[in-house]
Amino acid sequence: MSKEPKNYSKRPVETFNKWRSLFQIIVCKFFYMIRLKLVYRLKVEGLENVPKDNAYIVCPNHLSTLDPPLVAAVMPRRVSFMAKKELFDIRFLRWWIDWLGAFAVNRESLGPSTIKTVMNIKKSKWVFGIFPQGTRGEVGVIENISKGFAGLAKITKCSVLPVGITGTNEVKRIPFSGQIIVKIGKPIPYSDDTEEVVSQWIAQIQELTGFKYLEAENKVS
Repeated sequence: MSKEPKNYSKRPVETFNKWRSLFQIIVCKFFYMIRLKLVYRLKVEGLENVPKDNAYIVCPNHLSTLDPPLVAAVMPRRVSFMAKKELFDIRFLRWWIDWLGAFAVNRESLGPSTIKTVMNIKKSKWVFGIFPQGTRGEVGVIENISKGFAGLAKITKCSVLPVGITGTNEVKRIPFSGQIIVKIGKPIPYSDDTEEVVSQWIAQIQELTGFKYLEAENKVS
């Protein structure tokens, strides 16, 4: 009988254990932090805005593949990010992001397994992280916002923590040649009004990054 493939979408509470916590700490808070401090002169503002509990969803803007480990490096708690399911088809990458606490998701449809996993993250000592833009955006603009993050916040009764990131789009290797600034905004309280949550997130991200929100109908092709 063939072995049933592991489900990387529906993750039980036990997934977010001390071993994955230790792995994320070593990889992000130690190894990545060395690079972030030495090469990118990382600056973090607003840590006092982070809630003491884990009833919040971390919602940064998205510029590069460096963003997830960066956020995990600066946040007080371990962060579990969504990752597109196709990444879990690559053997080594699957192992790497699995141990970093990520879980698979179909970007076209946030199914019941996604909601269950986010609920399980809340039951653990971790926090859930999601990029409302879905994919990496252009520098200077905030666009292609998916409202799914506000829906998940509503379902899980979590606040939304806006995180503004600038500088990760520039690949640097020479010490002190880059500049990354992370600004953590004020938590957006839990609300049944998802439109208002999205609106508040956009407003705060614009203020935190200096980027301008670009509505789909106003985008120049």
